[in-house]
Amino acid sequence: MTIIKKLAAPALVLTLAMGLSACAGMSSQDKSTAIGAGVGAVAGSVLTGGSAVGTVGGAAVGGVIGNQVDKPRR
Repeated sequence: MTIIKKLAAPALVLTLAMGLSACAGMSSQDKSTAIGAGVGAVAGSVLTGGSAVGTVGGAAVGGVIGNQVDKPRR
């Protein structure tokens, strides 16, 4: 097993932990926007075979959907 494969899992865990700690002061709508962008990016990447345009497009669409789903009631 190469050194890169050995470090991949701990690096992913560290990145996720740091990313989640940044959400502490976010509103519920902000969190939904971030989650939607993340899910959209993964979905866009999968659907387009790893295309950068598909990933960015999916993140944009997912962010908008996440933002609107948790919109405060007026």
